[in-house]
Amino acid sequence: MKNYIAYILFAGALAAGFSSCNDFLDENPDNRTTVDSEEKAIDMLVSAYASNQPWFVLELASDNVDDHGGTYGDWSRFYEESFSWNPPVESNNESLIRTWSSQYLAIANANQVLDALGKMEMTDKLRAAKGEALICRAYAHFVLVNIFCQQYDPNYPDDMGIPYMEKAETELDPKYERGTVAEVYAKIEKDIEEGLPLIDDAIYSVPKYHFNRKAAYSFAARFFLYYQKWDKAAEYASEALTNAPESQLRDYEALLEYPMNNGSTQNTAATYYISTDLPCNYLLATAYSSSGTYFGGYSSGRRYNHGWLIGQTESISCTNTPFAPYEWKVRPLVYNSGLDKTLLPHTPYLFEYTDPVAGTGYIHTVYTLFTGDETLLTRAEAYIMQKDYPNALKDMNLFLSNACKSYTPLTEETVTAWAAGTEYYRPETDQNQSDMNKKGPTPKKELHPAFDLDETQEAMVHTLLMLRRYETLHCGLRWFDIKRFGIEIYRRTLDSTDGHVSAVTDKLAVRDNRRAIQLPNDVITSGLPANPR
Repeated sequence: MKNYIAYILFAGALAAGFSSCNDFLDENPDNRTTVDSEEKAIDMLVSAYASNQPWFVLELASDNVDDHGGTYGDWSRFYEESFSWNPPVESNNESLIRTWSSQYLAIANANQVLDALGKMEMTDKLRAAKGEALICRAYAHFVLVNIFCQQYDPNYPDDMGIPYMEKAETELDPKYERGTVAEVYAKIEKDIEEGLPLIDDAIYSVPKYHFNRKAAYSFAARFFLYYQKWDKAAEYASEALTNAPESQLRDYEALLEYPMNNGSTQNTAATYYISTDLPCNYLLATAYSSSGTYFGGYSSGRRYNHGWLIGQTESISCTNTPFAPYEWKVRPLVYNSGLDKTLLPHTPYLFEYTDPVAGTGYIHTVYTLFTGDETLLTRAEAYIMQKDYPNALKDMNLFLSNACKSYTPLTEETVTAWAAGTEYYRPETDQNQSDMNKKGPTPKKELHPAFDLDETQEAMVHTLLMLRRYETLHCGLRWFDIKRFGIEIYRRTLDSTDGHVSAVTDKLAVRDNRRAIQLPNDVITSGLPANPR
């Protein structure tokens, strides 16, 4: 660890997994790599990307999973904590303790590069390195603030944020304040606006693992969407998508060449899904994660997963949509006979050998952090918020035409008629599905965002959220949509058939404190204020 800056923000979390806190803090904070050339600056930026990702935990926290009951034998406290919105205690490579430490470590490395660049004579390559460092710093803070804080809401200007690190730390025991979410968003905006014009793909040997130009503009679009600056979100999404957005979308015909009928073939398809050769994949991130087995045709993840009931009634196999009848080109793979998983090939199971002779190593996966398809839906949402329905419908129909074999084209009339004829989801109907006078779950859930939606906008948003749910299944982004739109979700336990709800055990209400996931215990112990509970 001698090359890393000793931020107290993540020192405790790192110490929990790798060394004692005292050993870590004994290191001289200036005993680090000296960045004094173009090559070193560019090489250092490889470390400005987190090696631990939060998406597995956030997927378990979302309404994309149900509790399939205690008869399944793969229970763990970590899975239960994530599913039940409990404060994180268990630590492994996927815990949010590691997310906190890994993201702040990435920020530390970005700041080290920025500090060094301030002392060097600028060149084209160094300007590009500065742009990447600024975008990396902005992105890591963006991930942290959206996990450990309430969603940005100008109506709640005092919501606690996270420390925004803007310089390379040189003290052993620095003191930090959390500030507010609004302050964090303002600083992210500043870094993005300064960094974007500097991005230059020419400095990358493998652009898809760096904030290349399309990835950077795609991130900017997502950020401004969350920041409720719809015009900028649409502008930056268009910059990423180019004048030919259809060329930036996934080639599903090529993906169909990898047929899925079991865990192994699904994993082959998922491995192709994250290929660096695909124009639709803007930014990829490796992570130590069991997501590929958990959301694959394997026995792990049997208790908390995306199953038949969710898929059929509100998610990716639901027939109650404004674009029905429809058929996805890549149809969800449905497992039953003791698994009850309804899956898409989004996260592969990969194995990294540390000792090939002994056969030991680490399970990991690759996440598609930004894609052309998701960016298209970002732009569609920005258009909806500006009431530019023709362009919003154009983008949503383009998504459907690319992803579906057949579908009913969306119009303002069909979308609003569908919304008017579909009841809001009510948890009490879950346990009365045998009663024909009661309707089961629906994909239309009440929205309570920080901004006003008229009737047409709301209908459009419900449609958009269904498309995004298909595009981002198993990838964690549904949790951010739940927070942004104030969607109340429930914890349901299924019966032994996996087809009916036996109990509704909890509810995540609007502005529930648990929407801001609790900080790691070691960070709180170090003096940073905890989230309210």
